[in-house]
Amino acid sequence: MGQGSIIGYEINEKTCQISFYNDEDMEPDTLEVDSDNYQIPLIIGKLRDTWAYGKEAKRLVSIKEGFTVTRLLSKSLAGDKIEFGEETYDASWLLSQFIQMSLQPFPVIEGIVFTVPSLSEELAQMLREIAVRMNIDKRHIFIQDYKESFCNYLFYQPKELWQYDAALFCCDRNEIRAYMLRRLKPGLGGGKTTFVTVDEVASAHMKELAMVYPVLNEDKAKEADAMFCKFIESVFDKRIVSSVFLTGEGFENNWYPKALRVLCNGRRAFIGNNLYSKGACYTAYRKLFMHIENPVYLSEDKLTDQITVNMRVDGQEMWYPIVSWGAHWYESNNQWEVLCEDMEEIEFHIESLIQGNVRTESISLAQLPKRPEYSVRLQLETTFLDNKTCRISVRDAGFGDFFPATDFHAEKTIHLGGNDGKFNSLS
Repeated sequence: MGQGSIIGYEINEKTCQISFYNDEDMEPDTLEVDSDNYQIPLIIGKLRDTWAYGKEAKRLVSIKEGFTVTRLLSKSLAGDKIEFGEETYDASWLLSQFIQMSLQPFPVIEGIVFTVPSLSEELAQMLREIAVRMNIDKRHIFIQDYKESFCNYLFYQPKELWQYDAALFCCDRNEIRAYMLRRLKPGLGGGKTTFVTVDEVASAHMKELAMVYPVLNEDKAKEADAMFCKFIESVFDKRIVSSVFLTGEGFENNWYPKALRVLCNGRRAFIGNNLYSKGACYTAYRKLFMHIENPVYLSEDKLTDQITVNMRVDGQEMWYPIVSWGAHWYESNNQWEVLCEDMEEIEFHIESLIQGNVRTESISLAQLPKRPEYSVRLQLETTFLDNKTCRISVRDAGFGDFFPATDFHAEKTIHLGGNDGKFNSLS
């Protein structure tokens, strides 16, 4: 493992949370703000010449000094500018400052995964640019949503917890949402890989929940408990559920004793508010240290095609994925340097989960100058033009002082199938 930290960074409109991979325990720990409190308020502020973030910035709000900014994510995406006195700040710059300040305990970061409630290409690009400015290798920066973080968290738990479906209940102060992790039909991808997805299966607004806070209203708590019981029964109807996870500030008060008994009936239940950041940290570890990921999380906005090339990696010959199914197309621009044997072309396999077939494409090396075996070094690059079009480029990278690089360049444009509304056919 490298010398830098491996980070899972949860960020939403109100808070952020940081988990980091602990080499000794070989699992993520979560950065504590206070005792048993992991949530960092997503607030940045300035008092005279001193910047503050999190709880220190929140204190500026309470004492009404300096200036503070909240809702940094939405303001950054909207391109807002924040004025204070004679100064004007881009909201995206303030968000970048917040993230950098919150990550000060980790001076060298080897890889980072941001996890957000809902993912868009614009949000992913913005977070990626912030991480690049922090000198994090752009190949080691990833963004995912909460559902994918839930998946990756579960992948590192005992298999019996997701032997069948696994349920996630998220609760704020007036709504409960239920998600279900399930395996997609066996046999996909030749049956060598397990594919899973997460569905939002139900949600309910509950006025009673608002009455539970900040002081526990016993009558409203009993009503909310009874409604939650009915909600659980509707979610679990005709399903075999191995485990249940509860997360969100709405579960902090113990207002649901009856519902908890229903949840624990024949299944294991867990409660906690650092599931997403830990799941993101596990993702970072997988991305950095696994050549081929298994299981694979799929969703409507993930690639269902895989492009592989025959390589020897760490002494093992394999069809190595240069474009992986389960990846976002806008995160699949990559570059490698490879040593080649005496070969006339590079062959690529394109395997579609939707179509269930494998096709072959190739790039000719006929115009590449002849050199002794294992002295041909090529730069291989994938560039996505859109969600269905990948351009693969090959360039001569030379071989040190022995064989200078030439102007050899060849490329192939590969058209992928995409989902085309057929994602449900994988169920």
